[in-house]
Amino acid sequence: MDAVAGTPRNGRVVRVSGPLIEIEGVAELSMLELVAIGPNRISSETVAITGDRAVLQAYEYTGGVTPGDVATGTGDQLVGLLGPGLLGQVFDGLLRPLSSAELWLTPDRASSTQDAATLAREWTFVPAVAVGTALESGDLLGTVPDAGSVEHRVLVPPGVSGELSWLVESAVVHASDVIAQVGGHDVTLAERWPVRRARPFRARATEAVPLHTGQRVLDLIYPLAKGSAAAVPGGFGTGKTLLLQQIAKWSDADVIVYVGCGERGNEMADVLQGLSELVDSRTGGRLIDRTVIIANTSNMPMMAREASIYTGITVAEYYRDMGYDVVVIADSTSRWAEALREFANRNGDLPAEEGYPANLASRLAAFYERAARVTTLGGRTASVTVIGAVSPPGGDMTEPVTTDTQRFVRSLWRLDRDLAYSRHYPAVSWTGSFARDADAIGLWYQAVQHSNWSARRARVISLLAEADRLASLAEIIGATSLPGHERVVLLGGRLLRDGVLMQSALSANDAFCSAEKGAALLDLCLAVIDKCQELIERGVVATSIEQADFGLVLRAKEETGPSDAQGVADRRDEALALLEALS
Repeated sequence: MDAVAGTPRNGRVVRVSGPLIEIEGVAELSMLELVAIGPNRISSETVAITGDRAVLQAYEYTGGVTPGDVATGTGDQLVGLLGPGLLGQVFDGLLRPLSSAELWLTPDRASSTQDAATLAREWTFVPAVAVGTALESGDLLGTVPDAGSVEHRVLVPPGVSGELSWLVESAVVHASDVIAQVGGHDVTLAERWPVRRARPFRARATEAVPLHTGQRVLDLIYPLAKGSAAAVPGGFGTGKTLLLQQIAKWSDADVIVYVGCGERGNEMADVLQGLSELVDSRTGGRLIDRTVIIANTSNMPMMAREASIYTGITVAEYYRDMGYDVVVIADSTSRWAEALREFANRNGDLPAEEGYPANLASRLAAFYERAARVTTLGGRTASVTVIGAVSPPGGDMTEPVTTDTQRFVRSLWRLDRDLAYSRHYPAVSWTGSFARDADAIGLWYQAVQHSNWSARRARVISLLAEADRLASLAEIIGATSLPGHERVVLLGGRLLRDGVLMQSALSANDAFCSAEKGAALLDLCLAVIDKCQELIERGVVATSIEQADFGLVLRAKEETGPSDAQGVADRRDEALALLEALS
């Protein structure tokens, strides 16, 4: 059928298979265009076009959709409405509110099937620039002071520049209200942006700045730079979700975007409750007031799960453009990949390894590539850091999602089942994990007068590897058959594991650890190990050293405050004095 200006572009449904819908007769249909299906206006996205037929992926439950139902082209892609009111709220995979639907969703779904098109809530806009100023994309227009615990900055949208000819004075406005005119363009309080397209920036930053997570095994051994990407692979019960929740609670990011991608509803409820109850040490308010939650649980539509990670990272880029450091936590990318596999199989695509689509690697790369520390269009330095969980079936670390993900991330925090079952949390394996940015982060620490950071990290990794080797040997010949200096290495490995790397998420003192205290704990253990080796060289028998009371070392993390580096240093002096008494 021919498209006529001002008339609907209607076609009809010819086949329905779960989230896959095949239609025909919609004129001038384009890839990624949204199509409304049936009397309920179900949202679906165009993924393939052949002649006058097209294949769509539905973002909602397709029960009741039948061949012959009307299919209407909307002319729009899947977009998110980005504006005040995102922080502290819970949305589905299409950025439709779950926590306050009566305030956010439009009563007429026919006008908007993919996002919250109208906000009933009013916002106070405070201008920050004078009329007549020449502005570029990314420049500040004003602020909205009541939109969360971080300042909401209203910027000139990408692609808009010119003289500011009109700006609303301090007033109460809605998200869809025009608040400025720049270069002949109307600028509304909120803006729409296609979630599958990365927001532009001026340049990528080259310096590596560490993201402090508050988890010692990550910050000290396997650090992550702001603007980088990390993956957390681990089997069932190894603590992936809990570790990600800890990062969400304690990392030094300005804004957290938590994407629950196909996870169980009770886990998302735990995340929401924890963030709601936790006091934000920065603002004194609730931590959730600087958090955006995208919840697409396992019982929600499968293809909305596929869209949820793009929705989440688009929200993150929006706050990045304001000048904030943002962390995106995707739990889990395996469920996202399973959605891709299910749709590809229904569409009859040729399967690759384990049934996943052949473009799985490129889809993963495109997602993780949107992590970056950049100079924004407005000249601010900000970042989006992506941390994705991977849930390999049966703990198989050779399956496609895990192996492909390792190629595109800068840090890998592999969770070990044996560590988890021995109650060692976080169960980050020091044999299967890596941090590609460690050298660059070491240079950053050296510049801020922590010149021994890299050397300390290298020594800890070497000690842990040697302790693991000797532990395997000791199982065969017995620990007492080893020479004294090797028995001290075994002892040192236990002190490092139990006194530094193990960290309780339920402890008031130890759920979070400052960088200074973490370094002090490492220095404590390394100083004790050096002292024990010195005693061996002075003729003290290894058995006497092993029988000494090291409780002072092991309890230091719990008996000192989260930032009490001096308290740990005092214990180091006390522990060394007790060991000296053995000589």
